[in-house]
Amino acid sequence: MHDASGNDGRTDNVTELPVGAESSVRQDRPTVSVIIPAMNEAKNLPYVAHRMPDGIDQIVFVDGNSSDDTVAVAQSLWPDATFVVQSRSGKGNALACGIEACSGDIIVMIDADGSTDPAEIPLFVKALTDGADFAKGSRFVDNGGSTDITTLRRIGNKGLNTIVNVAFHTKFSDLCYGYNAFWARHAELMELPPTQYSRAQWGDGFEIETVINVRLATAGIKITEVGSFEGPRLHGRSNLNAYSDGMRVLRTIRQEWQHWKAHRAAERHGVRAGSAVTVSAGELAG
Repeated sequence: MHDASGNDGRTDNVTELPVGAESSVRQDRPTVSVIIPAMNEAKNLPYVAHRMPDGIDQIVFVDGNSSDDTVAVAQSLWPDATFVVQSRSGKGNALACGIEACSGDIIVMIDADGSTDPAEIPLFVKALTDGADFAKGSRFVDNGGSTDITTLRRIGNKGLNTIVNVAFHTKFSDLCYGYNAFWARHAELMELPPTQYSRAQWGDGFEIETVINVRLATAGIKITEVGSFEGPRLHGRSNLNAYSDGMRVLRTIRQEWQHWKAHRAAERHGVRAGSAVTVSAGELAG
C-alpha cells in the first residue's frame, strides 16, 4: 500500500523537468502533455495528482464512461486539464483519443490506478531530450521493479518478450508495460485505429502496448528503455486477465509480424506500402 510520501520502494517526488535541446517556440524546454486514461478511478486520482511533478504543460484526461465520480474528482484536481470522453471502449482507444487531444512536444502515457508513478515523468522526458525518440518504461532494467506483477504474468511477459525480440530483432526487456513517452511528431508511426469509428477496432484493448512498441521499433526510430517501478493498484479491481490478454497479445504479435513482413516485401519490389513501418529497427534492434 502506498502512503502520501510514496513509501513503496519508489523514489521521492521529482518536481522539475529537464531542459532539452528540442524547444518549444515559447520556452527553453519542450512542452509536455500527460495522458491519463481512466474508468472508475475516483479513489486513485488524488494519489496520482500528488505524485505529478511540476512543469507539466497539459493533462489530457480521458474518461472511459465512468459510472462513479471519476470525472468530478479529476476536474477538482486538474481544473485546467483537457477532458475527453473516449469514442469506444478499451485502453487502446482511450490512448488514441488522448493523443489526438495533446498539444505538447512530448507525450507521456501513464495509468490512473496509481501503479505507474508520475514522479518518474522527468526521467522519461530526459531520455527524450538526451536524444531518444521513444522512452520505453521497463520494470526489468536498472532502477526498475514491481510489487504488483505476479509470477504468472512475469513468466508470460518474458515469453512474449522473447517472441517479439526474435521475430523483430529487438531487445525489449518489458514488452507489456504501458508507461511510455515519445515525441509527438512520431504519433503517426503508431497507426492507431481511427477514433471516429463506432465499431470496435483491433488495437482498442490492452494489446495497445505491443502494437506501439513493435511499430515504433520497426519504424527505425531511436528507443531507450527507462527503469520504472510499478506499484500495486491502490483501489478497485484491475481489468487485466493474464490468460485472455496474453493470448490477445500473442495474436497481436502474429499480426504485426505479417504486417511488417508484407511491408518489407513491398519495399523490396519498389511498391509504396500504405504503412509507416519500415525495415530498419531502432536502438533496441539487434
